[in-house]
Amino acid sequence: MKLGAVIITMGNRPAELRALLDSVAAQKGDRIEVVVVGNGSPVPDVPAGVRTVELPENLGIPGGRNVGIEAFGPSGADVDALLFLDDDGLLPLTDTAELCRQAFADDPRLGIISFRIADPETGVTQRRHVPRLRAADPMRSSRVTTFLGGANAVRTRVLAEVGPLPGDFFYAHEETDLAWRALDAGWLIDYRADMVLHHPATAPSRHAVYHRMVARNRVWLARRNLPAPLVPVYLGVWMLLTLLRRPSGEALKAWFGGFREGWTTPCGPRRPMKWRTVWRLTRLGRPPVI
Repeated sequence: MKLGAVIITMGNRPAELRALLDSVAAQKGDRIEVVVVGNGSPVPDVPAGVRTVELPENLGIPGGRNVGIEAFGPSGADVDALLFLDDDGLLPLTDTAELCRQAFADDPRLGIISFRIADPETGVTQRRHVPRLRAADPMRSSRVTTFLGGANAVRTRVLAEVGPLPGDFFYAHEETDLAWRALDAGWLIDYRADMVLHHPATAPSRHAVYHRMVARNRVWLARRNLPAPLVPVYLGVWMLLTLLRRPSGEALKAWFGGFREGWTTPCGPRRPMKWRTVWRLTRLGRPPVI
């Protein structure tokens, strides 16, 4: 199985990027071809053999990754699967690529693998980095209903069948959008605790656009993918959860601004999932209302 890797960068972490590229090169098995996308910025110096694409403007996380996908041919067709890795991450183990190859080879319906993200200093995996509701034990691998955007592997047949990441999302929930479309097409998603990406523990709210994007994109996610009766339920549950978390007044104002934007702006094509997919998500422990 031929693997490629897509890494997007803003050019502001050259040392971390170089360490990540070295860790990809150190993987056992066949060489992984790597494309680094400069998302509105020049790409720092990279090792020989690493391809680069420099975009004139920042297309956001999904937009940048989509450019990286197409660098491997239409829907990434030049390779069998693509690793998507954050530029400040690191693969600490040298068998991660081989584990990916074996997992995809063992299960033809496995479409996406979500890696475990661990802090390099403490080894701790943050609860938000375990893509299931029962997240107390990050060392337990399982079938899941979404995946982690900067630490995963996607079979390129999935991208060819269901389409790329939703570029207009820019930041937040683009992984769940792709995951729901993949599950609706019959693919499976695994969380694998033995496939590790080291990444410094951070809070997502460090991004200035976090609250607005999270709210807007959650509305878009529901409008694009859920059967009509579930849209108000899903969004109502998330509004309640947001209020229970008691964000600051400024954060709440940004959140409601994004929520309103999600209803008043185009969300892209609407392809509601089948009711059997709703049931499948429910059996996997995460009904699409939360």
